[in-house]
Amino acid sequence: MTRLIAGTAGGTRLITPAGRDTRPTSDRVREALFSRLESGGWLDGSVVLDLYAGTGALGLEALSRGARSALLVEQAPHVVKALRANVSTAGLPGARVVADSVERALARPAPEPADLVLADPPYPLPDDAVARVLRLLADGGWLADDALVVVERANRSTRPAWPDVLHDDGDKQYGTTRLWFARTRP
Repeated sequence: MTRLIAGTAGGTRLITPAGRDTRPTSDRVREALFSRLESGGWLDGSVVLDLYAGTGALGLEALSRGARSALLVEQAPHVVKALRANVSTAGLPGARVVADSVERALARPAPEPADLVLADPPYPLPDDAVARVLRLLADGGWLADDALVVVERANRSTRPAWPDVLHDDGDKQYGTTRLWFARTRP
């Protein structure tokens, strides 16, 4: 069972679609990630971009903990259906779902630069595809001047190829999951 951990919608259960199209971030990893984000002041009033949103657990957790808005991008139709249901169930203002591929969504103009980007691509997605997404973020006006980008990958994955506008801000391993952090360059 996936649920929102804390904040105004803490405890809300999220629908996880059947099949292998989603791999929700575990409660343990989300709690560690959001503790770091809260302590760093990355949530209060922030604009969040949740790429490969799946159930919406990351974007909705950010909204529950004080983010102003979250754009959740997901492609698979049956997953989008569950995502929309989760957004409705959580009842958090500021959530918007984009039913499209991440690359097509990022090729369009950004409605507003994101303070926080949470990217949880499928683990089998090749590194070069992740690098293309990061370049689209950097080149398309999607990043605020002082933005944080978090990429979740398998712990055996290589460091993301951060575009020049982003500098590496470390990584943290949790079991089979590794979170990579980068910030926009001042």
